[in-house]
Amino acid sequence: MATETPGADAASSGGMPQLDFSTWGNQIFWLVLTLIVIYFVLARIALPRIAAILAERQGTITSDLAAAEDLKAKAEEAEAAYEKALIDARAEAHRIVAEAKAEIQGDLDAAIAKADAEIAAKAAESEKAIAEIRAGALEAVKEVAGETAQEIVAAMGGQADASAIATAVDARVKG
Repeated sequence: MATETPGADAASSGGMPQLDFSTWGNQIFWLVLTLIVIYFVLARIALPRIAAILAERQGTITSDLAAAEDLKAKAEEAEAAYEKALIDARAEAHRIVAEAKAEIQGDLDAAIAKADAEIAAKAAESEKAIAEIRAGALEAVKEVAGETAQEIVAAMGGQADASAIATAVDARVKG
């Protein structure tokens, strides 16, 4: 019967050809041969390229890490230089402030000394003027006291000697 279905032919052949024990020797031969070819292709072509790429990546990573360490060291040096410059700037600022304070204090001391000298000169002038005024006032008091004593003696009806009145007024004024 020529009109058999294809499924009937496969069923009569005993199933899948890979599981047919009569062809296993050929299948194992071609399997081993294919695995050996794949192994040599991988070992000779693909794996060296992959190894080269991995080695290049490792080299790049190593050089990048070294560059990063170098940049880190430079950054630390820059930070140290910045800190040193900052400390130097602060010291310079403190020195300038100290100089300014000393200069201001010197100017202030000179101004105070000048003012003290002017005050002392004015005080001396004032004391001299006060002494002149006291001396003039004392003379005026003596004169007024002498005139008053003469007037009193004359009012009482006596005759007063000018030298006696002057001696009495001087003795009274002195204490």
